[in-house]
Amino acid sequence: MSDIIHLLPDSVANQIAAGEVIQRPASCLKELVENSLDAGASHIRVIVRDAGRTLLQVVDDGKGMSPTDARMAFERHATSKISQASDLFQLRTMGFRGEALASICAVAHVELQTRRENDEVGTRIEIAGSQVINQEIVQCAAGTNIRVKNLFYNVPARRKFLKTDQTELRNLLTEYNRIVLVNPQVQFTFVSNDEILSDLAPCTLKQRIEAVFGHSSKHYTSHLVDVSTDTELVRISGFIGKPETVGKNSQQYMFVNGRYMRHSYFHKAIMTAYSGLLLPEHTPSYFLYFDIHPDAIDVNIHPTKTEIKFADEQAIFQILLAAVKEALGKFNVAPSLDFTSTTQLDIPAARTGAIPVQAPILQVDPNYDPFKTHTSRSNPVSSWEQLYEPIQSHMPGASTTVASSMLFDTPLISDSTPLLQCANRYILAPVEHGLMLIHQHRMHVAILYKELQEQLSQSQAITQPLLFPEIIELTYDDWQTLQTLLPDLERLGFTLDQFSPQAYTISAVPALLGQKNAVETLLQVIHDVQDTEESVENQWKETMTLCLARQMAIPQGKPLTDVEMRDLVNRFMTANLSRHLPNGQTIISILNNDDIQKRF
Repeated sequence: MSDIIHLLPDSVANQIAAGEVIQRPASCLKELVENSLDAGASHIRVIVRDAGRTLLQVVDDGKGMSPTDARMAFERHATSKISQASDLFQLRTMGFRGEALASICAVAHVELQTRRENDEVGTRIEIAGSQVINQEIVQCAAGTNIRVKNLFYNVPARRKFLKTDQTELRNLLTEYNRIVLVNPQVQFTFVSNDEILSDLAPCTLKQRIEAVFGHSSKHYTSHLVDVSTDTELVRISGFIGKPETVGKNSQQYMFVNGRYMRHSYFHKAIMTAYSGLLLPEHTPSYFLYFDIHPDAIDVNIHPTKTEIKFADEQAIFQILLAAVKEALGKFNVAPSLDFTSTTQLDIPAARTGAIPVQAPILQVDPNYDPFKTHTSRSNPVSSWEQLYEPIQSHMPGASTTVASSMLFDTPLISDSTPLLQCANRYILAPVEHGLMLIHQHRMHVAILYKELQEQLSQSQAITQPLLFPEIIELTYDDWQTLQTLLPDLERLGFTLDQFSPQAYTISAVPALLGQKNAVETLLQVIHDVQDTEESVENQWKETMTLCLARQMAIPQGKPLTDVEMRDLVNRFMTANLSRHLPNGQTIISILNNDDIQKRF
């Protein structure tokens, strides 16, 4: 009987490893740029074509490699970062596994040119599918220039499941941002399809954050406060967002020893420090940098090296919590309690001679029997006609001024129904079985949402030209999202013209937008769409129109006249809309008579 267990060829083993290390073009970018950083590069250029499918090139001015090192670099588990197992607990470099280049060349065509500064000539190597095609001596600049072409050319299934170019470019830029934010001393350039999307000069950390995110908000870093604490266990520095500037689309980055990480436990510490300062669904922006001794962390958890274990997570949790709270308090952001104050609270004392409160009088009906049946058994359906009275009263021809909304079981409100505004947010209307509570802002959103959906399908929006065109500046991923939304935005009434590679002029807006800020509206639409799955077209179109409707609707807390309230309710009822918005938020709630009676 023949043996059935055998060793896999190196090319097959590398393809298997590539499935974990190289998941998409962004993974390839991360590994190559980290190698350039480990080589001491001061200027790194990233060049991509077709979002990395056709070409992903990284050029640096680092140390370069000798001909022997250049050839060995593509062997699996070949690395210059460690030499023994104990080195894993003293890591100060980005890479150490020795798997990245072997995994990349297993699923792509790779061309490498490299030269050390003191060498007269460099080395050029071509590899495809782990097979060395050519190695020769060439003239080239000092440093390393590596070109990855036709990624996943020999793994059709992996190439097929890549997302659209817009999505993959967003992933590339997300990975790029994670690297540039922790290396402000290095110059970075990002080029996509011969267009420079980013050119970052060496600067301070705060200047780097402003350069990356300042496009979406002027003076972005003015909304941040410093965080700094130094203990024997860990040193934490960076910036956190002020609560008054917090929104739903925040930038959240944590780094440890120069490496980006995800850590839900530490995120919880930050959110705990902001407890009571944020609106629901709002999260703060933060850029936090942890410096800790390498033997207190373990980065060898996953090939992507974003999951990191800490030896004493609970202690760091408390240090981080205290540091964030101190930063918020130091800049008078968080409210503080002064327990030494002698200020007396203004609590009304009991008045002498006041009328005493009478004890409640309970009345009991001894003849009441909850099990007694009041309906006559001889004719159980004698009043069956009453079941149809509510429907018949709303049939065509009945005396109502508003169309029925029976599909969603919403009671009708006639012209004679009194309306009352409560807290400048809700409209109250008595109905047959109780009290109707209406969220006025959401009701207006529902009306506008339906109108925008109709305009989008019919391309018949009413446009309002702007007297002075406004300029919207975008980050790289925002710019990519806008390219996807642009045709639909124009159908809804926006007129945008490209002003620069990452800026547009807005010369006209939908008439429904009124006096609302066009730039803020578009930025909010872009950010909301980014939170959805871009590959599902109907989903992001729904998100876009819903966000526009929220921006166009009457603001929260706006006082309304009786005429305005009645017009709003009539438009909603006439359109026969649901009690809920597409995102599930409630528009109308009925407080029935029984619930009201229970309160008394």
